[in-house]
Amino acid sequence: MWNFPNILTLLRIALIPIFIAIFYLPWEWRYVASASIFGVAAATDWLDGYLARKLNQFTPFGAFLDPVADKLIVAAALVLLLQAHATVIFALPALVIISREIVISALREWMAELGKRTSVAVSYIGKVKTALQMIAITVLLAVDPVAHPVWDQVGVGLLYIAAILTLWSMVVYLKAAWPELSKVPDNDPETDQEKLNQRVNPD
Repeated sequence: MWNFPNILTLLRIALIPIFIAIFYLPWEWRYVASASIFGVAAATDWLDGYLARKLNQFTPFGAFLDPVADKLIVAAALVLLLQAHATVIFALPALVIISREIVISALREWMAELGKRTSVAVSYIGKVKTALQMIAITVLLAVDPVAHPVWDQVGVGLLYIAAILTLWSMVVYLKAAWPELSKVPDNDPETDQEKLNQRVNPD
């Protein structure tokens, strides 16, 4: 379990409180510093996946932790940026991105219970969305929105494109899972009760 790709993933999670602390420091260089930390975290997202494939070090722990680490640091960054961009214009893509992650995480968990998690595996659109999302957040973290409004607008524009791709990828995932979502129940009282017990007492 403690292979190098998984250690990189854990490092990404460990960087979150450091990233948050630096973001709130009363110094001008905090913008570049917080953006640099986020950039390092984004780089480890690519690197741990590459090393896992290259070294054949896939583990169930890594498969679980990698998307969790991505969602945590992206959500943390968006919440911090929302403070500096307290407008509907910024809140909308941030809400779309965070909401999508919640929906898809729940969908994957449900599909995993059915033994069909691969039906909602990460798509190419999802990978492009993630890359663009990371670039947009890095740009927004790196600039003071008051001192550099043009670069800030570029970052917001990139975030909107990422949000559109986010919705697109969500539609792709939901379409892949739709055959299971739209199945007619068998109306077997014992089966229904068993499923109900599993939902109430998942352990």
